[in-house]
Amino acid sequence: MNSDKNSAAALVRLPQLYELVADRIKKSIQDGVYPPGSRLPAERDLAAALGVGRATVREAIGALVNQGVLQTRRNAGSFVLEQALGRMREVRSDYAQPDTSPLATLTARLAIEPLIAQFAAAGGKRDAEIERLLDLMEQVSDLSDPQQRRQWNQYDHQFHQRIAHMSGNPLLIEVAALIARAVDEQLWRQLRDEGIHDPARARLYVYEHRLIYEAIAAGNPEAAGFYVRQHIERVQKDMLNVL
Repeated sequence: MNSDKNSAAALVRLPQLYELVADRIKKSIQDGVYPPGSRLPAERDLAAALGVGRATVREAIGALVNQGVLQTRRNAGSFVLEQALGRMREVRSDYAQPDTSPLATLTARLAIEPLIAQFAAAGGKRDAEIERLLDLMEQVSDLSDPQQRRQWNQYDHQFHQRIAHMSGNPLLIEVAALIARAVDEQLWRQLRDEGIHDPARARLYVYEHRLIYEAIAAGNPEAAGFYVRQHIERVQKDMLNVL
């Protein structure tokens, strides 16, 4: 019975906006507007032409990179791969199991995580595990190395989940686990790894993490919520180039 309900839900699910934009781009590739090997217009220009925000275009491009249709080159733009047409025939376009929109995830995080930090700050105590995670994050020196990048991201996930544990609220802990699953989806990882690629930015993130933690340890809910909100807004800007 449950499997039948899940199948029915998949059939009636409305596509997310970034999926529609990705399909528009694929249609243009099929029609020869952007042939294999060509460079797509800049994200700003695509957003204006399609009547959507730049963040949505970036999500769509990230999805097409994951599908093997596009390739992004730093400081050069997005290019249609030679095998794009073949990959588009292989990839199903039924929206059955898409990744959660990173913009939707960030919006939810902005609403929820400051509150979690405020609950955690009510205890006003230090946490040896968070201090260990922050030290480990600072020791990661080369984010261009896939293994070190995976380690840094793992510590980052554990940091945010540990804050939820400090709240002592089982429901908030479950919400944090749900967020952790969303930020481990492929599209999120694609955009995150493009946005967080240099040691200076990683150091800034760790600095912001320390501000969050020190506010929690000092028992200052207002500051803890403020620093979490500031941090997530920076992540959004770095991941999605929101201007």
